[in-house]
Amino acid sequence: MREGNYILYDGDCPFCSNFVKLVRLKKAVGPVTLLNMRENTDLASHYRRKGYNLDQGMLLHLGGEDYWGADCMNRIALLSSDSDVFNKLNAVVFRHKRLSKLIYPLLRAGRNVTLWLMGRGRIA
Repeated sequence: MREGNYILYDGDCPFCSNFVKLVRLKKAVGPVTLLNMRENTDLASHYRRKGYNLDQGMLLHLGGEDYWGADCMNRIALLSSDSDVFNKLNAVVFRHKRLSKLIYPLLRAGRNVTLWLMGRGRIA
């Protein structure tokens, strides 16, 4: 198991990759490492054994707690700075748990269609 704070995301997904590069977490959170789950297979396997379907959502490990899917997006929005338009918009949309849970399946569907159109496989 990896120590510290990190976001485990799908590096083949252009939306996921751009999101994690653009999000700016508040300095109070401390450093957060961005980890492509396709390159960190041991860690991805660890979370699959814990019951997380990483093909259906990214995961935030923060302060020893795990947040997956819509909860991950919600937590990131709550911790995001308001340094630019992207982060402000992210905070407005995803800081509400109910709204996150409503919107996240649409984002996931868009990701799945995009990966299919790009000829990229699901996460094993």
